[in-house]
Amino acid sequence: MAVNLEAGRPSRGVVAMLFLLAFAIFINYIDRGNLGTAATLVQNELHLSTTQLGFLLTAIFITYVPMQPVVGLLVDRFGGSRVLVAGFLIWSLATVLSGFAAGFAALFAFRLLLGVGESVTFPAVARIVAECVPQRYLGFANGVTQAGLQFGPAFGVFFGGMLIAAHGWRWFFVAFGLCSFIWVAAWLILVKGSTHSPKSDIHAARPSMKLILREPSLWGASIGHFCGNYALYFVLTWIPYYLVHERHWSLQQMAVIAGSTYLLGGCGQVACGSLADALIRRGLSATVVRKTSCGIGAVGLAICMLGCAYSGDVASVVWLILAGGVGSFLGVNTFIIAQSIAGPDGTGRWVGIQNMIGNIAGLIAPSVTGILAERTGNFIVPFTITAIVTLAGGASWIFLVGKIERVDWSARAALSDAAAARAGYESA
Repeated sequence: MAVNLEAGRPSRGVVAMLFLLAFAIFINYIDRGNLGTAATLVQNELHLSTTQLGFLLTAIFITYVPMQPVVGLLVDRFGGSRVLVAGFLIWSLATVLSGFAAGFAALFAFRLLLGVGESVTFPAVARIVAECVPQRYLGFANGVTQAGLQFGPAFGVFFGGMLIAAHGWRWFFVAFGLCSFIWVAAWLILVKGSTHSPKSDIHAARPSMKLILREPSLWGASIGHFCGNYALYFVLTWIPYYLVHERHWSLQQMAVIAGSTYLLGGCGQVACGSLADALIRRGLSATVVRKTSCGIGAVGLAICMLGCAYSGDVASVVWLILAGGVGSFLGVNTFIIAQSIAGPDGTGRWVGIQNMIGNIAGLIAPSVTGILAERTGNFIVPFTITAIVTLAGGASWIFLVGKIERVDWSARAALSDAAAARAGYESA
């Protein structure tokens, strides 16, 4: 790979690649969130209880979560690009098939398949970014790619919500799933023609999984990721339903409100990442800048969640939209810390472990929210729990993650081997 990670600005080819990766995540989150957007219509047509709907919203994570370490190994073994393309094809097929589901069991099975395909996304994207982007521009790069995480739901609930209201949910699933295959062709063309494509030596020396698992910052980042994802999946899976059923907005009004929240979040990702990079290039410590950003995001997001829970209909909308903006300070750092500490050779497996733990929240938040909302008759308790979890996540990023700088894995391996040799000598 002809990319100097200590060089200047990313080339035009790398920037184009970043925007195409962002578009992959954009599609990923439309396909992941379309069930939440169509929840009311799906529930009525398939005669589902609120608890059943909660389990459908959770189903993707039953396969997505345990696949993460496997995908991390595959990414470091075969490269991020190949693995990303394979997973993209699987999740697009699952989206198409979901449009033909006749009941709870079939839709549940297709959501499981969706989880298998989508499991490749973040380990693969994180590895590609770590390979191709200079360290001083990781904030911008992750801001661009993570913006797709926000713009996808924005499109899904704004335009998707309107299309679903006009034409039905099945048509939207099938049509968008088929259109998603176009991305694969575009990516293959770009990578083939780029001198900066992610083609690093996949046979180069890499840190062992044992060394990565011994790194304390991995576990701090994983806890912080879990807490941030709890808020993300609470919003992604239940906010459309909440706006319609508890706040009594129409489907069209829900689409505008939720879409505005995600749109502000996507713009905020790029702005927050670029601002952090600028501060670091001016000489501020990467550790201080990244951790301060996480703290601002966690506190601000928690305040917004409480504001949504305990205010009137109009005020709750303002708090919700603000949550999209302040949450960007937290979300943009999710994989920067992994890329900065693990480096390109360890990013795939690091992110595989971190994303597995982080996405356990996807198994918990949708189902717990559905159960609590059904038993209490409102969303006050779910919003309050989300605020508390978000604050805990901010504390984890700040206090449990160490210095944000590249680990010398070769030195770590040598120390580990020396310690093992001494232990063997002493036992003998």
